[in-house]
Amino acid sequence: MNARQVIVRPVISEKSYALLAANKYTFRVFDGANKTQVRQAVEEIFGVRVTGVRTAWVKPKPKRRGFTKGQRRRWKKAIVTLHPEDSIELFEGQEA
Repeated sequence: MNARQVIVRPVISEKSYALLAANKYTFRVFDGANKTQVRQAVEEIFGVRVTGVRTAWVKPKPKRRGFTKGQRRRWKKAIVTLHPEDSIELFEGQEA
């Protein structure tokens, strides 16, 4: 699997920005990806050293439009901890 297929996009939220202080970055990842694939993809794409990977499933939110009920699909996220000397510039410029 290609590294660009494993990492779908970064997660932009208040919680993910709070984790930046601890050098942890949050990504939405491919549903079938495991921790080793996520580690290799982040190291290949951003050229950093990864010290830890935590993955979790995000539960679907219920949605409703009129009488029709449904829900969004679940998705997988990964919280990647980097070496203390490394950082990803993609997230650094987003702070307001």
